[in-house]
Parts: sequence; C-alpha cells; structure tokens
Amino acid sequence: VDDLRASLLSDLRTSDGAKRQQQRFCGPSAALTFNFLVAVAIILMNKSVLGRVGFNFPIALTFLHYSVSWIFMCILNACSLLPAAPPLKATPISSLFGLGIVMAFSNGLANVSLKYNSVGFYQMAKIAVTPTIVLSEFMLFAKRVSIQKVLALAVVSVGVAIATVTDLQFHLFGALVAVAWIIPSAINKILWSNLQQQEGWTALALMWRTTPITLLTLLILMPWLDPPGFFSFQWSFFSTAAVLSSAVLGFLLQWSGALALGATSATTHVVLGQFKTCVILLGGYVFFHSNPGSKSLSGATMALSGMAFYTFLNLKPEGSDSSKASSTKKLSRAAVAHESQESV
Repeated sequence: VDDLRASLLSDLRTSDGAKRQQQRFCGPSAALTFNFLVAVAIILMNKSVLGRVGFNFPIALTFLHYSVSWIFMCILNACSLLPAAPPLKATPISSLFGLGIVMAFSNGLANVSLKYNSVGFYQMAKIAVTPTIVLSEFMLFAKRVSIQKVLALAVVSVGVAIATVTDLQFHLFGALVAVAWIIPSAINKILWSNLQQQEGWTALALMWRTTPITLLTLLILMPWLDPPGFFSFQWSFFSTAAVLSSAVLGFLLQWSGALALGATSATTHVVLGQFKTCVILLGGYVFFHSNPGSKSLSGATMALSGMAFYTFLNLKPEGSDSSKASSTKKLSRAAVAHESQESV
C-alpha cells in the first residue's frame, strides 16, 4: 500500500504522470456517468435553492459554487494531492485567461437564463450549442464531421425541440440572455476539450489555474445581472445548508464535466446533456406517471434514437482507405487505450 501511495504521489507531481492517472482511473464511460449523475442532482438542488429557498441571485450562486471549488482545491494543494500542471510556456497564458472568463459567462448566463426562462426555452437554447460547436471546431481547427454524424445530430436536436416545445414560453430579457449564452457555452466546451487532449492538462490542474479568473469575472458580472438585495438575504440553517450543498455539487459538476470533456469531445458532452433531458422526461412518465403529451414523448424517443446512432458512428472504426499517417495515429491512440484498459 505504501509503495502504491508513493507511486501515485510521484505521478501527481508531473503533468504527464497526472494525465496518465486521470486516464487510468477515469475513462470515457466513468467520466460521462459521473457527469450525468451529478448534473441530474444539481438540477434538483438548484431548483430548490432558486425556488423554495428563495435565493434569487443566479450569478452570486455561481460565484459561491466556484468559491467552494477553490477552497477544495486549496486543501488538495496543501496536501500535495493536486495534479501538476504542464509548463506555462507550453500553453499561452491568454488561453487560460480566456477560458476563465468564458467559464464565468457560460455558467453565470446559464443560471440567469434558467431563472427568467421556462425549462422548455432553456432546453431550446441548449440545442443551439451542438451546431455551434460543430461549426466552431470546423472554423477554428478545421475539424470535419461526416454527413452521417451531421444527420444524427440533426435528429437529436429536432427530437429535443419537439420534446420541450410544449413548455415553450417567451421572455424578452431571458431570450436575449439565452442567445448570449450559446457562444460562450460552445467555446467553453471546446477549450476544455482541446487543452486537456492536446496540451496535456488534467481537469483539476486546469480548474486550479482558471478558477481565480472566473471568480473575478463573476464579481464584475454580479452587479449587472443579479437583482439587488444579496446582502439583505435572510440566512437560516436550512438556506445555508441548501446553498452549500448546491455549491459542493457545483464543484463536482465542474470536475466531472472537465473529466468528460477531456475523455471525449465537446460535441459528445453536449449530446450527453440532451440525452439527460430526454431521460428525465421519459423517467417522469414511467416512474412518476406524469403526462408530458404524445408529442413530447415522440420527440424524446426521436432524440434517443439519434443519440444512439451518433454513438454508434463514434464507435465505428474508420475505413481502411485512410492515409498512412492517419492510420499510424489511430494505432497509437488504440495502443494507449489498450494499455489504460489493462492497467485498470
């Protein structure tokens, strides 16, 4: 046990070793499952905080989430358990600042949108993130997507739109916030995925470097987007426990989302979010006897089918007529994945 602990701590002190440990203990399936479970839990908790508890400050709630995350990471750093980061020379400092700012806008505006919009309109805005990511990755990184995957994503988006359109309500300010949220949300997922997969960052190391920037940005946004009255809020044991529970789940959501983006891709992570929406809708119909209507159920079924087809295309091996360089890269990735599986 002592040798295993010493080996683990030794790996955490180097960025490459920390990256190997993350890939060893948290592969794509574990990362996506972890993110799925935490995302469902935080939806229920945030509904309680913004509704029954009456904490009507979405940006301040996001700030508290990141504050608790920062405290947890300070504890890990003090115990020498925080994974090492790659040399700063390997990653432009502008990328870290940009990611920290984009994270504040992405998560802060998401909570503001959820406050002013219905769940249906909020989900409609989330649908637009998928084509935005595909278009952004094509423009920024020349990443191409096959026609089959485009059709699968179109089926998922149309299905979710049908499933949620029955709850569609319009609020002008909420609509403007939802539109403004789409671009930073897409850029946030793309940057997280690329910095981990190409620059060698681990999820916790990247969170450690960007969270202070996010906190500062949220402080600037708070007076503009939050209603007045934060300092006059009546704190009680129940409200404090609810907000702190939401903040802990916020840290787990940020960590699990970063793990999922590092293990998969930005588009896959968005499709997981749409899958979560449909599972909640179908689960309510099966287990709680809710009746969302035949159109909503048909849309959810359509979205699940599209997601299943998209997953099948991702798991399907590419054709044998690819170039030799592409084949060599594919074999290298397969070897790393095989070694990781054997280690587990």
